[in-house]
This record gives sequence, C-alpha cells and structure tokens, in this order.
Amino acid sequence: MDRYSANKAFSIVHFHLLFNYYILKMKPKILVIAAIPRKGLAELEQKFELVYPTQNFMFSDEELKVLIRNVDGVLSVFTKPITAEVLKEGKHVKIVANFGVGFNNVNVAKATEMGIVVCNTPNAVTEPTAEMAFGLLLSLTRNITLTDRGLRTNPDFKWGMMENLGTGIFGKTVGIVGMGRIGQAFARRVIASGMKVIYYNRVRLAEDIEQKYVCQWVSFEELLERSDVISLHCPLTDETNHLLNEAAMVRMKQGAIIINTARGSVVDEKMLAKYLQNGKLGGAGLDVFEAEPVITPELLALDNVVLTPHNATGTIDTRIEIAREAAENILRFFEGRRDISIVNPEVWR
Repeated sequence: MDRYSANKAFSIVHFHLLFNYYILKMKPKILVIAAIPRKGLAELEQKFELVYPTQNFMFSDEELKVLIRNVDGVLSVFTKPITAEVLKEGKHVKIVANFGVGFNNVNVAKATEMGIVVCNTPNAVTEPTAEMAFGLLLSLTRNITLTDRGLRTNPDFKWGMMENLGTGIFGKTVGIVGMGRIGQAFARRVIASGMKVIYYNRVRLAEDIEQKYVCQWVSFEELLERSDVISLHCPLTDETNHLLNEAAMVRMKQGAIIINTARGSVVDEKMLAKYLQNGKLGGAGLDVFEAEPVITPELLALDNVVLTPHNATGTIDTRIEIAREAAENILRFFEGRRDISIVNPEVWR
C-alpha cells in the first residue's frame, strides 16, 4: 500500500468513527483491563463507554476473550499479557493503549497484522523510574536496606566506627545503557551527586545533549570495563535479552554494581547470582526480574542485593498520570490525530 492509499484508508476509518460518534451518538467502547485510577480516565469516561472491572482488580483471560469482541479499543496494563489468541477475538479493535512504557506484554506483531495501533506511556514513567534507580543505588552503596534490616531483626546488631561500611558514589563512574528519557533523568541525578557519566546507545546523542549531561558515548565493551556502576535503561529486545551475560560480567570492573529498572531479562539472573557470590561484582539493585514474580533464590539470600517488586512507578500520582497518558493516546487516536506514542508505526504504512 502506497502512502496516499494508507492515508486515505486512515481517513476513511476515522470518518466512520466520527460519524458514529457525532451523528449516531454511538460512544466507542474501550475495554479497561484493570482497575487503574479512574481519576486519570475522567476525560476518556466522558466521551467513551468504558468496560471497567468491578468484581476483581483485573479481567481474566477468558473474560478478555469475550469482552474484546465488542469494543473499539483496549487500555491494557503492563502486567497482563495481550496474546494473539486474545487479539484475534477483537475484530473491531483499532487501538491498544498500554498502561506503562514497556509493551512486551502485547503481541505487537499480531496487532500490526490486524491493523491495530499499539501505544505506550513513555512520559509519565520517566522521573519516577529514574528516582527508583537512584534510590536503589544509594540504598545499596550506603547499606541503607541492610542496616535497617539488621537493626529491626538482630538485637546484637553491631554499631561502630568500622562497622557497616558502604561505599561512596562521589567521583565514581556510572555507565548508562540506554540514554533515552529515563537514562537522561537518571544522569541528572548522578551528576548532581558528583558522578561521571559514560553511556552506550546504538545511536549517539546529539552534541548539545552530551554537553548538557557532560557524558561520553562509548562502546558497550568500554562501558563494561570503565564503569563502577552500570545502570540499565534499555528496552527488552532480541538484542538486549541477557545483554549482561557471563561474558559481560567477566569484563566488568572488580566490585562493579548493577542497577536494573529496565526489564528483568536484560540480565542473566543466574550468572548475576554467581558473580555476586564469588565477589567479582559488588552488588545489585533490582526492580525487575526474569520470571516475575519469581526471583532467583540465590539473589534472595545475598546481603549485597537490594530488591523491589517492579515498583519503579509505584506512586499514586504516577499511576494517575500513566492512566491519563494512556487515555490521551486513545482520545487523540479517535480524533484522527497521529501525535500519539505509537510503537508500531508500520501499521500506518
């Protein structure tokens, strides 16, 4: 299909949508998969009919397969897979707006095949995710979690000038893998703490952005070898799956620290546990895991690991803002606009 034909088809689809809404007064139906904050859905609820869970927090797979048959759009959540089996039942679905920046829970290939637009919410998650990464870094290096646990559970916990010593971050080098929105937000925080920044991207940042963060673009291998801390902010793809594998960990500096708020499978958890146990790595701060909610047992037993339950965006204001951003994608799409955070733009080609 050429560009003219694609635009014509796009316009025809939206003509029928607008005709149904304004002339026939038929509100499009949106399937909201989980009971996310309705405050963030206020404008969407005024203009659309929402199918919203009331009995349980989230619709089951079987419920989805039935409900999706009679809706025009889906507001999905990052913890619920939207499989090809579910999507194929949605003959009238035109958009899947995911609640979250990650979208590997949606079968994007099947959606694209069906002509369904898939969106994510990259803006709302930026600052809270960077906050969590920085919090994990401080908690790990300054033994905040470890000493808190000790004080609460051990009546003989030792105090003293040479006890409970952590490491400082001032003057250390942090290697950021994925210098996008979140990576840059994390860079602001570590620069303010006196750290030096190097980064690895497939594509180098513009010179003015590098100057802003006083950062240096390096190869992945150089980043491994130079970094005192490696913080992951890249999407999960075939190329980044187990990006930090055994070969990568062997190349890292002695005592290096890993922070992961990206996706669990970017790190080989079993190898991570191995190199934490043998002392090659100094610690890990992890908000994401390969087989969530299951965590590699060896990691649970290590004192030099700080764990959080995929909670980087876990503030009520962030949850409301993510809902609002996902709703905005739907509103704009049905208005015929293209200024949405689409992840499969090829569907328009």
